[in-house]
Amino acid sequence: MVRSTAREIAVHLSYELSFAGVPADEVLERHLSAENFASLAGEDEVYQETPKGKQREYITRLVTGVDQHAFELDSYIEKYAKGWRFARMPLVATAIMRVAMYEMLYMEDIPTGVAINEAVELCKKYESDEVVKFVNGLLGTFAKEEIKST
Repeated sequence: MVRSTAREIAVHLSYELSFAGVPADEVLERHLSAENFASLAGEDEVYQETPKGKQREYITRLVTGVDQHAFELDSYIEKYAKGWRFARMPLVATAIMRVAMYEMLYMEDIPTGVAINEAVELCKKYESDEVVKFVNGLLGTFAKEEIKST
């Protein structure tokens, strides 16, 4: 499994956290099982291979981190959302931005440009062009203002 696939799975799980009312460890335990991946394999190609080792650790770190830092990440989204109210933003786009911001802030092994590019590519898969432009602009401004080296 490549990292971009693991990132996409982390976005799916972070999306679920935004409305499920279940702790991150429960979401991870339920969704990262081989049985769950087998049941979803026919619906979405990202579930063709159950994450193991480093990819499983990466997903767990992202989902747990996004959950633990949700208030902080949402505060940044609100701060840099020009012309958008938080309530208006699609939940998938919010999950994508949370994951990208968490990577930029807390995962030194992920270059800022990679986090932004991967977020934009995921947005293109799930959202309209308007949302893609919004996410790209917000993350670019966030990186410029909040991240030491981009």
